[in-house]
Amino acid sequence: MGQKFNCIIEKGEDGYLISDVVELPGCHTQAKNLDELMKRTKEAISLYLSVKKPDMRMVKFMGLQQIDMEA
Repeated sequence: MGQKFNCIIEKGEDGYLISDVVELPGCHTQAKNLDELMKRTKEAISLYLSVKKPDMRMVKFMGLQQIDMEA
């Protein structure tokens, strides 16, 4: 069975989509559309894992929460 990774996706000021893999510090990439971003993210994960074996116990993704603040 393969490993599962959590990815946070943001849209940059330049319009590019940016992915950040939660469990793999420093593992991120960008692309113009979501399909290309997912392809590149999988490539980034594969490259990351081929170079560095992370301690998967260190980070456990719990969820994402948006907080509204009065300016």
